Amino acid sequence: MSRYTSATDADRREMLDAIGVESVEELFRDIPEPVRQREPIALPDGMAEQDVFDHLRGLASRNRSADEEVTFLGAGMYDHYVPALIDSILQRSEFLTPYTPYQPEISQGTLQAMFEFQTAISELTGLPVANASLYEAPSSVASAGYLAKLDNGRRRIVVSRGVHPHSRETLRTYSVGFGSTVVEVPLDERGATDVAALADAVDDDTSAVVLQQPNFLGGVEDLGPLAEAAKRTGAVLVCSVDPLTLGILRPPGDFGVDVAVGEGQSLGNRLDFGGPSFGFFAAQEKYMRRMPGRIAGETVDVDGKRGFVLTLQTREQHIRREKATHNITTAQALNALAGVIYLSWLGKRGLVELGELMLMRTAYAREALGAELLNPGPVVREFAVRVPDLDGLFARARAEGINPGYRLGRDYPQYADGLLVAITERRTRQDIDRLAALVASVREGIHA
Repeated sequence: MSRYTSATDADRREMLDAIGVESVEELFRDIPEPVRQREPIALPDGMAEQDVFDHLRGLASRNRSADEEVTFLGAGMYDHYVPALIDSILQRSEFLTPYTPYQPEISQGTLQAMFEFQTAISELTGLPVANASLYEAPSSVASAGYLAKLDNGRRRIVVSRGVHPHSRETLRTYSVGFGSTVVEVPLDERGATDVAALADAVDDDTSAVVLQQPNFLGGVEDLGPLAEAAKRTGAVLVCSVDPLTLGILRPPGDFGVDVAVGEGQSLGNRLDFGGPSFGFFAAQEKYMRRMPGRIAGETVDVDGKRGFVLTLQTREQHIRREKATHNITTAQALNALAGVIYLSWLGKRGLVELGELMLMRTAYAREALGAELLNPGPVVREFAVRVPDLDGLFARARAEGINPGYRLGRDYPQYADGLLVAITERRTRQDIDRLAALVASVREGIHA
């Protein structure tokens, strides 16, 4: 455990003398005046240690984990069962404590794990090249936007409003740094990306088109016509995908998608109050040198035995800073390892069976709730409905230890009464019936 020891005035004087400056102000002289914080930071008064402990304990008591309730909350993070096998491997010291494998001769286990992860992601997405993971889905989407800008030099990114709101927000934030603008395309009356609006939005200055499959409302997008509209001017087609639906949905590579990214939390990573998780990134081979992060490769050693090396590293520590495409290093390698262990445990047939199970239970849930559907088209694990009294539903649900889902009005004003409901293999028919009864009771209360 690291410890913090405060610096004394004498310590500061010694450090300034060693650096060769007279004051802290002189040390920071190169920082422009307009960006300096001159006003005192608005912090509360200090607290005694016992008071801090009591305060933090009070904050912690407000948390409720998915294991303490029946949760239908999804919106990108899902309550899947994590087999004990994953912890038994992750907690081995050689995996739990590794740093970036600069020396391949002593890092073969780490490099092989990266290589096997890349192979699994390539097989899932139908794309030939994958990297050794990123932070999470939103930064992966934003990195794909940067890749497109580097590739074609255009300055306009067209993104469907069916893409996760956090991914769209992150893309907008990143795009300021690399000089691009983001244009959003609306959803149609069926909760899917409006094909005509997408076609109208794509022009000769469009660098990338970003879609999501299934989209944020859970709807399965018709990628064929969307891809045709997106690529007619040579834009890079990016698709954020849910890996656990790829056992029953065609992979993005089948539709000519150039870059496939996504959130890996559902692959063997617990919810853990929102993180950490990992992102994945796969692409057509021509984009390999512009991909973020690292790529591990397979080779042979001097004795002709199978071995692994870091083939490509595009962060600023390894190449000239202005040519770097990312700053990620070891951060999410352990989470990505959990992902490849989970996929190996599940297997190809298990991936299909899990997808089919979610499909059937979601179909049952849609019918059981009997609510107006916001996305009446095909779905896999998530769907959106209208519930006129969401406050009433959440109040009753909390009293029964149920989280009914995600309020869509947070991100989509037109769906102020919208509820996004997620189904995983942990949600039984009895769980779904309990939620349906709550929705019915709220509906009856309105009409009483």
